[in-house]
Amino acid sequence: MHSILAVDDSASMRQMVSFTLKNAGFQVVEAVDGQDAYEKANQRDFNLVLTDQNMPRMDGISLTKKLRENPKFKATPILILTTESSDQMKQAGRAAGATGWLVKPFDPAKLVEVIGKVIR
Repeated sequence: MHSILAVDDSASMRQMVSFTLKNAGFQVVEAVDGQDAYEKANQRDFNLVLTDQNMPRMDGISLTKKLRENPKFKATPILILTTESSDQMKQAGRAAGATGWLVKPFDPAKLVEVIGKVIR
């Protein structure tokens, strides 16, 4: 079973994402912000990281950069799921090493489809 680290500072968004992914057969670990995610990522392996951008303590782009510095996460797909949709933010995400950029609100079927395409 593939494991996904779902990161969002909104409890309701974490619940929606977690519900969607668990129903699709994924194991989901939730993190409340980038710092929490970084700590959890260092404790175990994940097949994919799905992160929000705007969060306290550490945002999604900073989390992506930090994870990419760790050889363990060099090839792990990292998707940023956010309300941000500007080209500038997307470029910053790509430069940080994000695999893809999804804009909220998300379509559950589309989210599962995209994850299915990038997960190992």
